[in-house]
Amino acid sequence: MRLSRTSYEGAFLPGATGIVHLGIGAFARAHQAVFTEEAMAATGDDRWGICGATMRGPGVVEQLGPQNGLYSVRAGGDLRVVGAVTEVLRPGDDLLTDRLAAPGTQVVTVTITEKGYRAGPAVDRLVAGLRARAAADAGPITVLSCDNLPSNGARLATLVRAAAEPRLLGWIGEQVRFPCTMVDRIVPASTPADLAEAAARLGLEDRGAVVAEPFLQWVIEDDFAAGRPAWEKAGALLVARAGPYEVMKLRLLNGSHSALAYLSAREHVAQALGELREALVRLMDEVTPTLGELDGVDLGAYKASLLERFANPELRHRTAQIAADGSQKLPQRLLDPARELLAAGREPRWIALVVAGWMAHVSTAAAVDDPLAGRLRATGDAARVAGRLLAVREVFGEDLPEHAGFRELVTEALERIMAEGAAATVRAYLAEP
Repeated sequence: MRLSRTSYEGAFLPGATGIVHLGIGAFARAHQAVFTEEAMAATGDDRWGICGATMRGPGVVEQLGPQNGLYSVRAGGDLRVVGAVTEVLRPGDDLLTDRLAAPGTQVVTVTITEKGYRAGPAVDRLVAGLRARAAADAGPITVLSCDNLPSNGARLATLVRAAAEPRLLGWIGEQVRFPCTMVDRIVPASTPADLAEAAARLGLEDRGAVVAEPFLQWVIEDDFAAGRPAWEKAGALLVARAGPYEVMKLRLLNGSHSALAYLSAREHVAQALGELREALVRLMDEVTPTLGELDGVDLGAYKASLLERFANPELRHRTAQIAADGSQKLPQRLLDPARELLAAGREPRWIALVVAGWMAHVSTAAAVDDPLAGRLRATGDAARVAGRLLAVREVFGEDLPEHAGFRELVTEALERIMAEGAAATVRAYLAEP
């Protein structure tokens, strides 16, 4: 028997839908939906059920539709059934425009991944919904990006405004806010073993089961156009500026994840950490001078906590999942701090090593999961491969390919990886002063 509202009675069920979520994947279900459900439970304000819309395919609809939106989240030894999702829409479903235009909808949350900010469908659907909302005079609304991008809210606002006609632009300026956020929870793709464990513990089949680490964090700029759940009651941090927290997470956590994916052949993060722990310490120390002011954050403790989180063997976080879409991830995770270090007269040596690991991956892997995969295949010696990939301006911009010091660091690292392998190269780097 499938998990559903008739087969399971322990979930919190909202009384109304107040949020539309674009990109209702595993991360959103283990992060924003958990915060939202806990906020409703803490306050008794049950107006914030989530209408989720999938942007990629029907998989989530097939998982959650027959389950009335219910699914389980396992974090450590704890397993809970989440009931915050009231509806899941297929890609292209016209109901999405209606939900975005409904007066009861006051927040739109977004997780469309980095590449979603270069492709148009999700933004086009959002703009269509805002257009219908303006026509219906349905009131103000907040659009909350929850993707791993610096200045994510401002970036999404720019895309929305670029796709809107002049008349709609005026309404957006008056009625819509785009706060920035920082989100943090490691949520690997669920495996058949994870689904089997959820079924065994629930006594019900749960095809939407999600596994996550116990840690979760959400930093949100307190700039809302309309109502919102009391997320702070669930542990979210409401701040004036989320930017410094975004940068910290992108460069320390996500940058380290990229290093684990490209410098180790191990299948899972916890295994890769066994080989690369000291290398990650060096990488994080190199990046730290590029971080801004962070009120209330002990960076030393934060970096130590990351290593503890990566070491969790229960997560089975696949390095191949992290390695996907590297052309979209590297710029904000590693290339932006490289620019800042170079401008300050510092050598981004460990960053260059990870970039070289990415180059080796995309130029030799049997299959590369990346929107630019067709342009990333390169052959020849290290200088030729590095030169060709540095010329991909969508990744490296105009400046880094012309920086002789950066080019030399990357080419040297790639040459050593191609000759000796990534593991031996990392050991050699660690042995150097």
